[in-house]
Amino acid sequence: MRLKDKIALITGGANGIGLATAERFAKEGAKIILWDISERGNDVVEELKKDGHEAIFKKVSVTSEDEVKKAVAEAHDHFGRIDILINNAGITKDRTLLKMSKQEWDDVIAVNLTGVFNCTQAVAPIMKEQNYGRIVSASSNVAIRGNYGQTNYVATKSAIIGMTKVWAMELGRFGITANCIAPGFIHTAMTDAMPEEIRKQSLPTIPLGKWGVPEDIANGYLYLASDEASFVSGICLTIDGGAAR
Repeated sequence: MRLKDKIALITGGANGIGLATAERFAKEGAKIILWDISERGNDVVEELKKDGHEAIFKKVSVTSEDEVKKAVAEAHDHFGRIDILINNAGITKDRTLLKMSKQEWDDVIAVNLTGVFNCTQAVAPIMKEQNYGRIVSASSNVAIRGNYGQTNYVATKSAIIGMTKVWAMELGRFGITANCIAPGFIHTAMTDAMPEEIRKQSLPTIPLGKWGVPEDIANGYLYLASDEASFVSGICLTIDGGAAR
């Protein structure tokens, strides 16, 4: 098993890509710390336990520095270490620039950017003390090519790439790698809520002619979290079916 006895903290783990990642990591031997703002996280953990995996759930808003710090301390007390951080939590509130409200801007920045900062800053000292860690964050292929109506979302996902490169430089000497993944169109509740016309228009831009599934991204997280990627740091792995950039 590629993550045997590793302790993995996954944010936004109750649905979609986060859920697929929790399931994939558990099958590879990891012990799971699942965070989400949805109580459904309890059901996910119960299912993991039924399958013989060790997992705990905590309702946490990554936007709250205090909540994050307390939850990290609890998880560390429970397992004794945190080996992997998957910064997966994210939201969209799309609107064109001239129509976007300040609240829509602030909400997306708070979850997708400040939330990643909060979680990483809280976990990094533990990884430093261990002299081991894997930090993997969710960017997006729109960070590279832009996307109509997503000023706020693209800003956060572009920033994730930059922060990842900084963390690779700052934390590498402590045995910590920092990477990110840039998914393309993936079938999740978030993308299923997109207008049907937009979804149809996306297919011609994808050479493989289909959308991905959450497991595709979970597999990318798995690689970057594993010891197979021990000499990989500071990269953004794009998983988007070859979509036009």
